Order: sequence, then structure tokens, then C-alpha cells
Amino acid sequence: MLQIPTIPENQILPLNLPLSIGLYVTQEQFAILAVANRDLKLERNARGELMVNPPTGWETGQRNLSISGQLYRWYEENENLGKAFDSSTGFILANGATRSQ
Repeated sequence: MLQIPTIPENQILPLNLPLSIGLYVTQEQFAILAVANRDLKLERNARGELMVNPPTGWETGQRNLSISGQLYRWYEENENLGKAFDSSTGFILANGATRSQ
């Protein structure tokens, strides 16, 4: 299991990254960035490129809440079939990418 360090406030640097520039991070660096930027939806692809996802619009958010509610009700009745997570849970995939959805 990856241990995520705490980051002192004086060691955080704000960064504005133009879309035309790619930022590549290791899995460990990604974990540190995610902790330091909890208000952002960060993902990392298999090549190690950092991606920032914008928030959804209200229609999508409303639809996602409905889907999540239905999934939760199904999960509560079928708990023995597996696990359920919310859409912001990050998973490390077999190809090394860290994704949520």
C-alpha cells in the first residue's frame, strides 16, 4: 500500500500549467500532488502524464447523483457480490494509470 506523506504548508507551490505543456509524474509524485490539491480532480495516464478534470455541469451532476443512488440501493441489497465506490475514488490500473470516474 502506498503511504502518502503530509506536506508542510510552506512547501506548496501554486502552478498554472498551459494545456500545451505536459507534466509527467511518477505514481509516488502523483500521490503527493493529489494530497496537496484535494480540491482538484487529478488523474495520471499510463505514460505518467498528469491530467486535471474540470467539474461537471449541473445536469451531469444531477444525473450522476441519480445513478449513484440507484447503485447504492442495489449494493446494499447485494453486498455479497462485490464492493461499490463513489466516482472520485482513484484506482491504479494494470497499465500504471491512476483513474477515477
